[in-house]
Amino acid sequence: MSERANRRTLVGTVVSDKMDKTVVVRVERLVQDARYKKYIRRYSRFMAHDENNDCKSGDRVRIVQHRPLSKRKRWKVQETVVKATGV
Repeated sequence: MSERANRRTLVGTVVSDKMDKTVVVRVERLVQDARYKKYIRRYSRFMAHDENNDCKSGDRVRIVQHRPLSKRKRWKVQETVVKATGV
């Protein structure tokens, strides 16, 4: 019974890792246009807590909803799904 309730999880791409222990994750979703029924890409940016500074720009990560850690940070990096290929 010590398990938490189901928390919201999202998958997105890291667009910024310049802050200490924080990354900015861009999450994409498809929304259907009301008139033309065409699907449009919409984006949301979330600040997520990255405890060990493991994530780099371009990584695909899974973030999970978390208690407020700062003014804008309410998400935590759960895992790195795909590492970015560096040149």
